[in-house]
Amino acid sequence: MKLKKLLICLLGLSVNSLAFGQVAGDEDKEMFNQSKERDQKAIDQALNTWWTASMKTHEQRIQWWRDAKFGMFIHWGIYSLPAGEWKGKKVGGYAEHLMRKEKITRKEYLDIAHQFNPILFNADKWILDAQKAGMNYFIITAKHHDGFAMYPSNVGDFDIAKQTPFKRDPIAELAAAAKNHGMKFGFYYSHAFDWEHPNAPGNDWEYKNPGGDLGLYGGVNWYVEHPELLPKAVKYVDEKAIPQIKELLTKYHPDILWFDTPQKLPLSENIRILKAIRETDPNVVVNGRLVRSASANFGDYKNTADRPAEFYPVEGDWEAIPTTNESYGYSKYDHSHKSPGFLIQLLAKAASRNGNLLMNIGPKGDGTFDAKDLQILAGIEKWVGKNAESIYKTNKTPLPLQNWGVTTQNANKIYLHVFNWPKDGKLYVGGIKSKISKAYLLADPKKSNLHIQTLGEGDFYIDVPKQAPDTANTVITLRLNEPLKTDQVPYVATNIPLTRLLAFDANLSKGFKFGDGKTDRFYVEGWEKKEQSVSWVFRTSAAQKFKIEIKYLAGKESGGSYNFKIDQQDFKKEVLIGDTKVVTQVIGEIPLAKGLHRIEINPNTILKSELMKLLEVQLIPIN
Repeated sequence: MKLKKLLICLLGLSVNSLAFGQVAGDEDKEMFNQSKERDQKAIDQALNTWWTASMKTHEQRIQWWRDAKFGMFIHWGIYSLPAGEWKGKKVGGYAEHLMRKEKITRKEYLDIAHQFNPILFNADKWILDAQKAGMNYFIITAKHHDGFAMYPSNVGDFDIAKQTPFKRDPIAELAAAAKNHGMKFGFYYSHAFDWEHPNAPGNDWEYKNPGGDLGLYGGVNWYVEHPELLPKAVKYVDEKAIPQIKELLTKYHPDILWFDTPQKLPLSENIRILKAIRETDPNVVVNGRLVRSASANFGDYKNTADRPAEFYPVEGDWEAIPTTNESYGYSKYDHSHKSPGFLIQLLAKAASRNGNLLMNIGPKGDGTFDAKDLQILAGIEKWVGKNAESIYKTNKTPLPLQNWGVTTQNANKIYLHVFNWPKDGKLYVGGIKSKISKAYLLADPKKSNLHIQTLGEGDFYIDVPKQAPDTANTVITLRLNEPLKTDQVPYVATNIPLTRLLAFDANLSKGFKFGDGKTDRFYVEGWEKKEQSVSWVFRTSAAQKFKIEIKYLAGKESGGSYNFKIDQQDFKKEVLIGDTKVVTQVIGEIPLAKGLHRIEINPNTILKSELMKLLEVQLIPIN
């Protein structure tokens, strides 16, 4: 009875529309379902029977995924051939959304399929490229939103065997290669969005179906406002989605299934699909975007937003999905590739918060990886080859935040991931109250001892090379003589060129929501009342004068004034309207003594719907 009450409390029977926004045009802002009577019956039935039973084996099912930490995501389909171009015109945004963006009919789309012949595809190479970069699971699009199956399917004729000159089964080849090389393997399947099927949500240009860009029949809540349309979607689920998912499970025996855009279908249909999965294979891991709402997640773990730059706080198991540039499918026009260092740091940040990173690459239409993607993989491979120990089999530490990077832990070893190297060769660490037997560079084959100078209870510095051995992420290992004991106050070493106090890591009063974490979107929003405040408490390693800046977004919906208080000093500032650009506002040049400090931001006036969307406060040492 206690378990049942806990599940009901966790899953909630009232589903609200709290959402983390996505980029307009490619992703829906709302990825959660609205709860109705029909959905409630499905929730109750799941809680009382099969879902609760399936959770009894959840810990065994999820353990390999927790250990994996890092995976390869592949968006590959016939859209990879046009590569972001249609009839000689560049098409922006996600290349895999070509069919939707250009309103391509099923018949025209098959013209692309008839030319799709990726003769350079090599399953072993794909799996080995991922494995060498430290990835331990591999997920490929078996069917994306275009509805095209990248395997020979017995359901319909919209698949790679019937419509392309490429008569091989790339999914079977990848599954075999993954098994041969010890890689966990699975599929992305677009269960709720299907642009080729006349009964599925999404295609409003050819079939006038709901769930598309035109917002027909009430838009995102079409199944609430027009329940008479629901039988069409049920027919699609019965005739295509469930049969193909079962086909993938029984034919290829995947370790994991990955779903997306659940809001295109009512929650009851998503629950029905999950039930079919659990009946077919109770051991397959299912991500958190099949059945979820603002207060419920029936998946095995949670998914955060796409293409993150920073991570908002998440409890439990979670996964983030960056991509090497800005498109998931291959686009020959997208040259916005991240550096290997950015993704290496993102991997460390995820591990430090008990999360997984599923990094996407969009292979080309000929079956090869783009040269820029191969360079990124090579850079990650070089770093992982020397520092794997600091990521795998580690977990979040109780250590307070440090301004030079992040930390991970495995038993009696603490790993310091140093992104911002100290300019004077002294790495200040705060808050470790346990005895340390040794410190050394993880990438040093000799594990030569680094000198530690104690400064007081829990604080010390390590003598390190003047130049960072690895400019992306140098890892220092600390061996402990006893269980880790820490304090909880974030530590600001004053010899680090920049300290970022993220809004994601602030103390927040009620009413705030988190942005999705993308570049320039790692803000807190919903600052609508004067009694709402944002604050940080931190310690400094020495007396230091800082230039203090605040960064935020302030569009047409923002406006007002605020009070920025640091210790006993108050600064009154007006919100500067920057539309879509990040505003950087100087607070002042302020000397801080060694020790404990507090920053608090409070509204004085709120002139529009919110004060601002706060990103971070920056502390820049002044020599």
